[in-house]
Amino acid sequence: MARPTPAERALYLFGLGSSSILASLANAALLLFACGAIVLEAIQRLIEPAPVAGLDVFIVATLGLVVNGFSAWLFMRGSKEDLNVRGAFLQMAADAAISAAFAASGLAILFTGWSRLDPLMSLIVVTVIVYGTWGLGRDAMRLAMAAVPPSVGMARIERYLAQLPGVRDVHDLHVWALSTTENALTVHLVMPQGHPGDAFVQGVVTTLRRDYSMDHATVQVEFGEVCHTCVLHERGHAH
Repeated sequence: MARPTPAERALYLFGLGSSSILASLANAALLLFACGAIVLEAIQRLIEPAPVAGLDVFIVATLGLVVNGFSAWLFMRGSKEDLNVRGAFLQMAADAAISAAFAASGLAILFTGWSRLDPLMSLIVVTVIVYGTWGLGRDAMRLAMAAVPPSVGMARIERYLAQLPGVRDVHDLHVWALSTTENALTVHLVMPQGHPGDAFVQGVVTTLRRDYSMDHATVQVEFGEVCHTCVLHERGHAH
């Protein structure tokens, strides 16, 4: 990714990492579009079946299964942490599934001569792909709408902050995604005995980064003398 210019830094204070979320949305949309094209072609072949060279289909599809299956296996490990890696994994897995379906249908056509089996297998595979892609698009949309990333345990974070020495209350805890791999957090800590010092705050920030995947954390310390109400809470939003 290109280094942002000074003007871009002034506009995008958290950088351009959120573009990876938009890329995940685009990836999901592209997969769904491809599924639509496959469905359209399969329906046309069901209505007007054409002769299928079963042996040729079996050989080519088997080669595709090996290549795409191996590629999907390489992406599998990182597919849980990064939506873009998950999108690449789904693409490779989808190609492998299509290849497997075509290999099976090519072998069956070779022995039965039933050419409609090929488009039927395509429809079955598309159903599986849409199921996986829908989840990718849903998660990407949630991140784009500043929802809490699914890998973040809000309850664990709140418990950790509430148990810190001198903390009487935790409020305005907000967590959102800066990118598909980075998260941000803001929180207010009510400490009646006063600010414990920069070392305390730095230790909290370090722990949040190391143990809770919060790459950018902002901690505000308050005495608790004034009742503070979050603007988002007043508007009826959960936080």
